[in-house]
Amino acid sequence: MIDIEDKILNGLTKNEKIADILEDDELINILDESKTTSDEIKRNLKESEVAEREIDRTRELFRPVAYRASVLFFTIIDLAAIDPMYQYSLQWFAGLFGTSVDNSAKSNDTQTRIKNLNGHFTLSLYENVCRSLFEKHKLLFSLILCAKILFGDKKLDPEEWRYFLTGPSGSIDV
Repeated sequence: MIDIEDKILNGLTKNEKIADILEDDELINILDESKTTSDEIKRNLKESEVAEREIDRTRELFRPVAYRASVLFFTIIDLAAIDPMYQYSLQWFAGLFGTSVDNSAKSNDTQTRIKNLNGHFTLSLYENVCRSLFEKHKLLFSLILCAKILFGDKKLDPEEWRYFLTGPSGSIDV
């Protein structure tokens, strides 16, 4: 489009009289070409807007996968509080996620695909992280991972979790 605009401006500046402009076949052809190109660009823009809406709709369907992945990422990041040796990079995590997307069972049903992605990635992450943990920390990691997943799926009540961790608090009336 910029090329055509430059050609039009060049054609307009080389002809000093209005009569010359109307008789310049090259300029008229350039104007016709610009009209055709402009129409094509408008048509392509409409098509790209439709495609963009479809991509956004599909992206929203897979939000549960992104949420699970974020829960898992912050779970492994929290392992550094247990031992400073347990540090995992976002790049490693993203690579593992990409591998899980490629290797998980495919399905045309979105809900089945989401279940397959979440299950495969969770297992893959668990196996890879457990390889790097000391034996005494594996059970703790399993508990934390399970609790975070249950919190993320809203299947674990925060009050019950607090009670599990701290026991009954306050005085007991007898």
